[in-house]
Amino acid sequence: MSAGSGSTVVARNGVDTPTLFATIDAVRGNPKLAEFQFRAVNRWVAGTHNRTTIQGFYGAGQEDVSRTEPFTYDADHPAVLVGGGNGPTPVEFLLHAIAACLTSGLANIAAARGINLTSVESTVEGDIDLNGILGLSDETRNGYQQIRVHFTLEGDAPPEKLRALVEQSRARSAVYDVLTNGVPVSIDVTTA
Repeated sequence: MSAGSGSTVVARNGVDTPTLFATIDAVRGNPKLAEFQFRAVNRWVAGTHNRTTIQGFYGAGQEDVSRTEPFTYDADHPAVLVGGGNGPTPVEFLLHAIAACLTSGLANIAAARGINLTSVESTVEGDIDLNGILGLSDETRNGYQQIRVHFTLEGDAPPEKLRALVEQSRARSAVYDVLTNGVPVSIDVTTA
């Protein structure tokens, strides 16, 4: 049913909108609930191949126990970069992260605004100059020099409202924020 018919929409675009709004209200009432800590454990396999396991996290005032099975992701370099091609490169995971974060936010925002989406697709490209990573140039940065995201959207709203969904998602995206503003990263080492 449509939001305008006087009935409550339970889910839109696969988003449980009552739970979304209840979460916003709960955090508004108790800001400590917004404090989350996500974790990942990575282990070297061989060569440039490594594996990350993600399972638990702390959030909403407690340790999460809903994930009974871990998520496992392999990363590697392609053969041209002396790897075995056992998974995407770590920098490709960043492309996935920005696309996934923007898309998830877009779906939530569309649901909250009463917009039904029929198709969302994004293409993400990132440019890296290996002279930095290979230590051949101190002037070349190690990471992406530029990332481009292109969305193609279809839904029951005019084009300007669909574009506004992407802009609002960008404005609220944690991954976009980390990539464009940086974040302090500390590294400590234990040796055996």
